[in-house]
Amino acid sequence: MPMDKSDKLLLVAMRKDSRQTLTQISKTTRVPISTIYDKLRMFTKLHVKRYTSLVDFASLGFNTQATIIVKVKKDKRNELRSHLLGDQNVNCLYKINNGFDFMFEAVFPHLRDMEEFLDELEDKFPITGTQVYYIIEDIARERFMSDPILHGGGRPSG
Repeated sequence: MPMDKSDKLLLVAMRKDSRQTLTQISKTTRVPISTIYDKLRMFTKLHVKRYTSLVDFASLGFNTQATIIVKVKKDKRNELRSHLLGDQNVNCLYKINNGFDFMFEAVFPHLRDMEEFLDELEDKFPITGTQVYYIIEDIARERFMSDPILHGGGRPSG
């Protein structure tokens, strides 16, 4: 379903800060509060997967973050998928292509914990390829459609 300019601006305002009041969103988007209320109800049904918070894991003592790419024997893909979905350290999980099966972001208190996790994964599953990318600095996250200037808005909101 194509979005008009006011729909897009409302979605951008929500992506930037979903805790804004309807009054604040109305001021930045120049869309009446009643229209915003109706559109938010529609967006929730059609476009919003879930509401969540972005957490600074390091401030909670989880100092090791990595993106891990794995390839597993075909007959064990579903089993590995279920295992990763059920693991408390897996933050994001994606099915991918180009020679690998899954990419996931995992979070651990220490590097040693992540290494133990990978060792256990290789013991439980016929992993045929692994690539590990340690996240040194979280520069930007959830930026897409969060800048009103880039998406048709006339002025930045503070």
